[in-house]
This record gives sequence, C-alpha cells and structure tokens, in this order.
Amino acid sequence: MNIENLEQSIGYIFKDKEILKRAFTHTSYAYEHQVESNEKLEFLGDSILEFLSSKYIYQNYPKLKEGEMTKVRAEVVCEDSLYEVAQKHHFSDFLYLGKSEAVSHGRAKPAILADSVEALIAAMYFDGGLDEAEKFIITNLEESIEKSSKNVGMKDHKTVLQEKLQENGNVRISYEVLQTIGPDHNKTFIVEVSCDGKKLAEGKRKNKKTS
Repeated sequence: MNIENLEQSIGYIFKDKEILKRAFTHTSYAYEHQVESNEKLEFLGDSILEFLSSKYIYQNYPKLKEGEMTKVRAEVVCEDSLYEVAQKHHFSDFLYLGKSEAVSHGRAKPAILADSVEALIAAMYFDGGLDEAEKFIITNLEESIEKSSKNVGMKDHKTVLQEKLQENGNVRISYEVLQTIGPDHNKTFIVEVSCDGKKLAEGKRKNKKTS
C-alpha cells in the first residue's frame, strides 16, 4: 500500500508529505535515525480529538446530560476505538519503527497504532486546517458515537426493578442462586429474586451478574 492509497483511504491529500511521515514516526525509529518522532503531534492530536468529538456530541445529541456526554466521549475516544480506526486504514503498513520495536511486533500494538491516529489528526490540522481534521474524526467515529449514545442511557434490569419496587418507599431486594447447572466452562444459574422476604420471580441466566 503506497501513500496515495493511504490518502485515498483517509480522504485527504497532504500538501506536506513530511508531516505525514512524521505522524507515523515512532520514537524508536526517531532515536535510531535522529529525526523528530510523532510524540508532539500525538499530544496535540489528542486535544483536537477530544474537542471536536465533544463538539459533535454536544451539537448532535442535545438530549444527553453532561455526565452522559462525558461517558459517550470516553467510550469512543479511547485506545480500543482508535486502534480500530488505524486497522481500518492499514496504518501498520506506514509506521516507521526502530529495529527492536519492529522485531517485537510493534506494528500490531494497539497503543502504537492508536497514537498514530492522534498524530495524524494533528498533522491534518497543520496541513489542511481544523475542518479537515474534523471531517476525518467524524467520518471514522460517528457510528461509534451513535451506538454509545443509545447505550449510555439504558438501565440494567436490576436497576429498573429496584426503582419500580421502591416507588412507595425503601424495600429489601435480594437475589439468591438456587441451583447451578452444567460444567464450569458453561454454567447456568437458577436465581430467585425476593422483596422483603417474599419471592417475586425465578429465572435462568448464564452469568450471575445479569441474573
């Protein structure tokens, strides 16, 4: 995969190819070749990413509360999410790594790939302005933001039951595992829920925490 393919994939053609190269220059390579690494770009890219993703969430999800917006942002602006972006665009093919880092499978390390995404965002900002950086961020994260926004307000079954039962005052809700069925690697739990000592229901679950 050449630079033209990369630029086509990310949807932006760099005027300054050197800053694009720097965005993919790991500290291990920079040390060996006495050049600048992508660390400073990564630092700025992290802030740009947080700002623009916050702006997008604020403008497009007005019903979310402040705490919910924070949760959505934290879920999508994280190493795992950025690692997926890097994989989508085959960033591993363009990393400049030192010999030791290359031998230790640095091209597959989530932290290195996630950092390269942040560095690229800063490089796009310097080369094409904030609008280009924003376009890249939203194009690659809007689906994750949408998914996270739908999940953030959902309450688990235990919380819904507890709120319903406590509408008229505090009550004591308890869960008891009555029986465990199956081998260790595939157990099924028979669980009973009671309110103030009175049995309400009984059910089966594969995980005690979701019972």
